[in-house]
Amino acid sequence: MSTPEVGQPIADTTAQATSETTVTLSELKGKNVVIYFYPKDNTPGCTTEGQNFRDLYAEFEVANTVIFGVSKDSMRTHENFKKKHEFPFELISDPEEAFCKHFDVIKLKKLYGKEYMGIERSTFLIDAEGILRNEWRKVKVKGHVDEVLEAVKAL
Repeated sequence: MSTPEVGQPIADTTAQATSETTVTLSELKGKNVVIYFYPKDNTPGCTTEGQNFRDLYAEFEVANTVIFGVSKDSMRTHENFKKKHEFPFELISDPEEAFCKHFDVIKLKKLYGKEYMGIERSTFLIDAEGILRNEWRKVKVKGHVDEVLEAVKAL
């Protein structure tokens, strides 16, 4: 699979998500799709980002847009994280990194001087035709969700 490019159709892929759902990209045609990748449940930046998507969720819905959060956390951790913060959208569990690799978000990271491979905070906007319209990589949480919503409204 090649990395999706802006302006190109997204290759179909399937992943398991919370609420016992299966997410298949090709089945989401007709809706805009926001997929945001984040490093870990229950960490400060990831919690804030999820809450920001939650707080603007109604506006995304009005814009015919579904949202999915993705990390390598287990389904159980995801279910607890989703419930605790009342996220109205599903979280995709990707412990094998297949979905992450599909979007090329596994990058070399550094923490406390140690290098490791992990999820680079990234967001992708796919339009109702299945075309990748925007990508944000190396995301900073502050103001990010507002920027994504503006991009959705501009479609």
